[in-house]
Amino acid sequence: MDLASAMRWTAERYPHRVAVGGSHPMTYAEWNARTERVARALHDLGAGEGSRVALLLQGGEPLATLHLAAQKARVASLPLSTRFGADELAYCLDDCEPALIAVDEHTHDLVVAALGQVQRAPRVVWAGDPDHAPEGVASVWRAADRAPGTPAPGVPDERDVSVMLYTSGTSGRPKGVPRTHRAEHHAAVAHLVQTGHAPGERTLGVMPLFHTMGLRTLLSSVLAAGTWVPQARFDAEQSLDLIIREKVGALYLVPTIYWSLLQTGRLAEAASVRKLAYAGAAMTPTLAERLTDAVHPERFVNHYGSTEIYTFTIGPDNAAKPGCAGRAGIFSRIRLVDPDPEASPDQVVAEGERGQVIASLSSPEAFAGYWNRPDADHKSIRDGWYFTGDLAVADEDGDLWVSGRVDDMINSGGENIYPEEIERALAASPDVDEVIVAGTAHDKWGHAVTAFVVGKPGVSPEQTLAAVGEFARAGSGLPSMKRPKRYVVVDEIPKSAVGKILRRQLTEGHFTVLADSEEGSQA
Repeated sequence: MDLASAMRWTAERYPHRVAVGGSHPMTYAEWNARTERVARALHDLGAGEGSRVALLLQGGEPLATLHLAAQKARVASLPLSTRFGADELAYCLDDCEPALIAVDEHTHDLVVAALGQVQRAPRVVWAGDPDHAPEGVASVWRAADRAPGTPAPGVPDERDVSVMLYTSGTSGRPKGVPRTHRAEHHAAVAHLVQTGHAPGERTLGVMPLFHTMGLRTLLSSVLAAGTWVPQARFDAEQSLDLIIREKVGALYLVPTIYWSLLQTGRLAEAASVRKLAYAGAAMTPTLAERLTDAVHPERFVNHYGSTEIYTFTIGPDNAAKPGCAGRAGIFSRIRLVDPDPEASPDQVVAEGERGQVIASLSSPEAFAGYWNRPDADHKSIRDGWYFTGDLAVADEDGDLWVSGRVDDMINSGGENIYPEEIERALAASPDVDEVIVAGTAHDKWGHAVTAFVVGKPGVSPEQTLAAVGEFARAGSGLPSMKRPKRYVVVDEIPKSAVGKILRRQLTEGHFTVLADSEEGSQA
């Protein structure tokens, strides 16, 4: 199944149902016609079938419309992160060589700066307010107004590339992940089934489309003939206003956004919300409990997956088993193998042992390999399996508990120590807002287990330092071997645009010290 046909069929079934909510609503008939015209405009502006179009916009309906139009134009969509710097953006543009790059008021200057470093610069087209298009830059929307509303010639093949997403590049250069129409369609179907997303569901579209979660929210809404309520940029108060006014029933967000919604003190007002799902990062039991108390959801799902293969496992009841990643998804197959980075898919660990998670590339949700990166393929793909780099253990019920990364494992004094186990224990401290554990260089131990802590507002760093150290000793339940040997109070924990912890920045020393338990290190 291709995504162009999927949208056209939904518009045939429910032409008058609201497809886009918010301040500028559209029915499916209207949105389908709009994307047909924009697909024609992409061709007219120079993106032929089989080419690629980079999209660098703040978000919301314009970006979603361009992404869906690219499917109909048989053009690969490349939503790029608005968090990229000029150097990183230039690298991606050189790597993927798009025919066009669409920009708006928020991204135009960044693109101009990046294009000075690009060997084969794409044509820049305007996707912001048509009345504010820079001189000499063609407007996609004005081109669409002149285009016929009939379907673009040619129908995508399910093997065509639908979208290419670039990973965040936290451990090196960004990697392009091409995903076919088939993979994207199956991932959207899996999302519907695995989260209980009902036909006609209303959902908040605030996750960025340069992340697989944002795409899944959009595409599953289209398949289910639901209402996608766009929010171009997250703001907790505005999100709650949208959720309440639009009667949003299902949320699919990263834990950091849920935390921000809770901090408003208003989440309980969102009586329409019945289904919660999260991905992208671990959720603490404390956050899960607070969400359950505020919303009383019918479904609370932990989705564990990646850009490369959308679903690894599904934890279907995060209220009963907070943080549990559950079992393989409906289109998935996983194994736990030896943590050695060079392990083969056949080196399955014994029952109850910690292993690295690998997922079968036979899944219809899976990619086929990275774009122009045989080195990355060699590292992550072996004998038909994708090596995620994650560590996990299965409990007595057969459910998976993810416990960090192979690269994050700390070898301290000859013992392998897993950060997330310690983080869960320390997160229960009443004096901690956030805590991340990583290994830092130590003369005696090789690496010292170090807790990076963000304290409560209004509490001095020195008080936080003393309180968390005392909690680790007396209240955490951690054996002495696993208690941190060093505590560092910092102003913030580094995160990616979608809330993933950038642990590597901490291990490399990229943080501001407010207080440090090492003698003479307090700032």
